[in-house]
Amino acid sequence: MSAEVAASILLIAVPIAFNAAFFALGRAFDYPTSCARSRMRSSDVSRRVGRAFDYPNILREEPDEILRRFAAGGSGLLLRWQALLISAVAMLPLTALLAVVLAARPVLTALSIVIGAAAALVQALGLVRWPFAVPELARRYVSEQGPDADATRRTIEVTFATLHRLLGVGIGEHLGYLLTGLWTLLVAASILSTDVLPGWLGIIGLPIGVSLLVGTLEFVGPNERDGWPLAGTVVPIAYIAWSLWLIALGVFLIL
Repeated sequence: MSAEVAASILLIAVPIAFNAAFFALGRAFDYPTSCARSRMRSSDVSRRVGRAFDYPNILREEPDEILRRFAAGGSGLLLRWQALLISAVAMLPLTALLAVVLAARPVLTALSIVIGAAAALVQALGLVRWPFAVPELARRYVSEQGPDADATRRTIEVTFATLHRLLGVGIGEHLGYLLTGLWTLLVAASILSTDVLPGWLGIIGLPIGVSLLVGTLEFVGPNERDGWPLAGTVVPIAYIAWSLWLIALGVFLIL
């Protein structure tokens, strides 16, 4: 198999796999299922019943709700997180192969490989807590009984919140958006500097890369606690556009 074919397959398969796992998580984190299994009060059910299929918004909720709904998801939810993790890791060979195929100037090629690999790794580090660390926290949280149950749950909540902010917001999102945006701009520049792919694909990649960079500001400075709503709105749109852009690169690479 040539490098062009391998790169094309990954450019098409990786974003499809990522989005499939992402939307599957939306169904696995649905509210009615987790309500039933976590025995929430009927008043809570009526208050939140309109929030089914609200991933990733659920990740901005309090640890109590996240942990209970995670525990209710069972093995099916864990497998979906594992699929999302694998799709992030698959970006590693994709970035290297694409840089080789585009064959831009040495500096662009080297930067594309390094930044792209770093983007894949930080997103994988941000996701790895879900199939391996959070299950243990969630099990202990929902099963805790006895006079010390409340104190134990508070400790678990602090532990989860710390992991959530560091690995999720700090590494997975902040650094993930930053490095993915930079990689997108480098790939766009590589396309514009060669004739391997149509130049207009490089032009389209520029605003997508900039939009991803905007996402890095969501929890920075005065927005550290609650987030910047504009960035929170831009990022999902940018990732959809980014996924379609990668697929387009893969299609045109094999034409």
